[in-house]
Amino acid sequence: MAHSPAALPPGALEQGCPIRVEHDRRRRQFSVRLNGCHDRAVLLYEYVGKRIVDLQHTEVPDAYRGRGIAKHLAKAALDFVVEEDLKAHVTCWYIQKYVKENPLPQYLERLQP
Repeated sequence: MAHSPAALPPGALEQGCPIRVEHDRRRRQFSVRLNGCHDRAVLLYEYVGKRIVDLQHTEVPDAYRGRGIAKHLAKAALDFVVEEDLKAHVTCWYIQKYVKENPLPQYLERLQP
């Protein structure tokens, strides 16, 4: 009898399950696994210069919206920009909003118009 991986019950993220962001450098994306591994929230980026990334798109499945998952993705991506000493162009409207709500100097000084 095969065992299936334990899936998170609906709402598990709200019940204190930690949200873990994974960074796939090869695919240039940050992701959070939801509901076991059936669903994922993602943030996509591209290198548009040697030291410049474009934070392009954040996507959270409808059933998981409003739980702060995109915030974790945005923070992870911006922290990556800071840690790698990159510049960032922000195409994604959500990340633009996140920076406005969290105007940390280390983020602001790395943003490109």
